[in-house]
Amino acid sequence: MAKRPPSVQGGPSFFDEAEESVAPRSGRRLIVEADGGSRGNPGPAAYGAVVRDAQTSKVLAAEGLPIGRATNNVAEYRGLIAGLEMARELDPTAALEVRMDSRLVIEQMAGRWKIKHADMKSLALEAARLRPATVTWTWVPRELNKVADTLVNRALDGDPVARQYLVDRPG
Repeated sequence: MAKRPPSVQGGPSFFDEAEESVAPRSGRRLIVEADGGSRGNPGPAAYGAVVRDAQTSKVLAAEGLPIGRATNNVAEYRGLIAGLEMARELDPTAALEVRMDSRLVIEQMAGRWKIKHADMKSLALEAARLRPATVTWTWVPRELNKVADTLVNRALDGDPVARQYLVDRPG
């Protein structure tokens, strides 16, 4: 059996409760691409997130908003949370792959790195509450996270993108 690259973590993390998790019912797979940034650390900050269909790569939802003054890491977590919220709105039972260029967020959410900072703990717990039963955490180089990065910079430059769904949501 091939070994998973060290930047990919599938399955449960340390955020999982002891109860058995619910398997995806829809059979659908979604990809969340998220990013966050600040100009200064802390400084004016924003996040960007997109949700794609895993089969077609079509963007299904997008958002890029400023969050005021924050650190880069807080902005990264806010991008993750926005992406998880949009994915949940589209299909709460879909299997999910989260792709981010923040090694810190990916490793913390996968349960391999401790979360020491209080602000990060509360954001990580919020993200864990939103994530589906089946999730894979993937670190990607910055060059492969350009859409989310563009949303961050648009928000920081005064051209935010309010949450939009490019397909009809269920219900």
